[in-house]
Amino acid sequence: MEAIPFCRGGGCTAKLGPAALERVLSKLPRPTDPALLIGAESSDDAAVYQLTDDLAIVQTLDFFPPMVDDPYVFGQIAAANALSDIYAMGGAVRTALNIVCFPEQMDLNILGQILQGGNEKVMEAGGSLAGGHSIADSEVKYGLSVTGVVHPKHIRANHTGRVGDALVLTKPLGVGLVCTAARMGAASEDALALATRSMTTLNRYAAEIADRYAVHACTDVTGFGLCGHLHEMLRPDLSARIYAHRLPVIPEARTYADEFYLTAAAQRNRNFAQGRVRMQGISFADEEILFDPQTSGGLLFAIDAAQADAFAAEIAALGLPSGRIGELIPRMDTEIIVDI
Repeated sequence: MEAIPFCRGGGCTAKLGPAALERVLSKLPRPTDPALLIGAESSDDAAVYQLTDDLAIVQTLDFFPPMVDDPYVFGQIAAANALSDIYAMGGAVRTALNIVCFPEQMDLNILGQILQGGNEKVMEAGGSLAGGHSIADSEVKYGLSVTGVVHPKHIRANHTGRVGDALVLTKPLGVGLVCTAARMGAASEDALALATRSMTTLNRYAAEIADRYAVHACTDVTGFGLCGHLHEMLRPDLSARIYAHRLPVIPEARTYADEFYLTAAAQRNRNFAQGRVRMQGISFADEEILFDPQTSGGLLFAIDAAQADAFAAEIAALGLPSGRIGELIPRMDTEIIVDI
C-alpha cells in the first residue's frame, strides 16, 4: 500500500484533553426530551434515544488523523474505533456514514484505500455504509458517524456498576506508546503488529460474549486512557482498585515508556487525574500505561465478580491480551487506587 505522506501521529491522541472538554461541556444546556435515555451528562460512549417500548437507537461519531502510514489499515482502525461506541452501549450496528477530510492535491488512490478499509469493517460489523460527507483540508482525517439499535432495558451505561463488581479489560494497553515509538523508527515489528491487530479488531466479539453474563456497566478505553475512562464510570459512591501486575499490556510498551516515547495526550490525561488517582509502589512505565491514550481500545466491563473469571477466560480466547484488572469498591478518599 502507498504510505500516507506526512503522517505525524493521530488516532485518539488527537482528542482534546478531558479537562478542556469538561469546562466547555459543563456550560451547555441539558436536553429535556425524556426519550433521550443517555446524553452527554454521564460522558457515556454514545447517545441513546428511545423510539418504542422495545427499541432505541444508539448514535455516535468519531474521526481523527492517521496514526499509521498504510491508508487501508488506517481506514480499518478509524472505522473499528467509531463502531466500538455502539458495542460499548450494548447495541448492534445498523448504518454508518463516512466523515472525510482530504487534501485536494493528494493522490485520490490514498482516499480510496482509506474508504475501502473503513467499508470492510462496517460490513464485518453487519452494518451498511450509507454515504457520508467530505471536505477539502490540509491534512487527512477519517472516521464514521454510526447508528445502532438496542433494547431500552439492555443498555450498557458506563456509570451503573456496583460495589464488588470485577473490572475486565478486553484489549491490551500501550497502543499510544507503540505508535509514538513507531513514528520515531524505534518500535519493533512484533510490537507494531500486535498494536495494529488490536486496533483493527472489532469489539463486536467481546460484546457478544458479554451478552451471556451479568454485566452491570461498560465503556471503551480510548483517548483518555484507562484512568480517564474509568473515572467516567465512577459515581460519587464508588471507587476502583486496579492491580498493575494484572494489566494486559503490549510488552514493549513499558520499554518505550522508559525511553520517553510519550505523547502530549498522555500528559493531559495525567494532569486531569491529579487528585483522582493514587498509585502505590508502581513503576514510571506502569504509570504511563495507565494514562496512555488508546486508539480503538478494548471494552472495560464491570461484571458480577462470581462470573468474572469465566468471562475473562472467554475474552482471552479471542486472542488478544486481556484480563481481570481490578474491582469496584465503596467510595474512598481517592477515586482510583492502583496497587502493584
